[in-house]
Amino acid sequence: MAEEEVKTPVEEAPQEQTQEEKAPKPKKKKVKRSVPFGQVHVLATFNNTIVTVTDQKGGALTNSSAGACGFRGSKKGTAYAAQVAAEKAIESAKQHFGLSKANVFIKGVGLGRDSAVRALQAANISVDMIQDVTGIPHGGTRPKKVRRP
Repeated sequence: MAEEEVKTPVEEAPQEQTQEEKAPKPKKKKVKRSVPFGQVHVLATFNNTIVTVTDQKGGALTNSSAGACGFRGSKKGTAYAAQVAAEKAIESAKQHFGLSKANVFIKGVGLGRDSAVRALQAANISVDMIQDVTGIPHGGTRPKKVRRP
């Protein structure tokens, strides 16, 4: 019985801390960011198309891909899937950030290259520049050894 009545200060200390933690903390209001001029990066591979909308420095605002829009398998690599992905990313950027002008950077050799840019123009985004940033090998990898007869 004596053990039950004795309380150590170690047991009381956590109760005081939890009461302090329960006090409501003031929340900061989230400032709505306005980005009227940005960049649109289109990665068009044979299997998928990824569209990312960024600000001038390259910080991502929104993104979308053919796979995220519900296309599966070989349909992800089609031009229509790229168009839908671009429309989704651009509409989100227009609503949340007020995007109106953009530079376009295209990377890759897939079918979605042209249709993504057309979707931009259809969404009333003025395109200032279109640049192809597809990587080109400088010498490439080492060739296979010559086959002997």
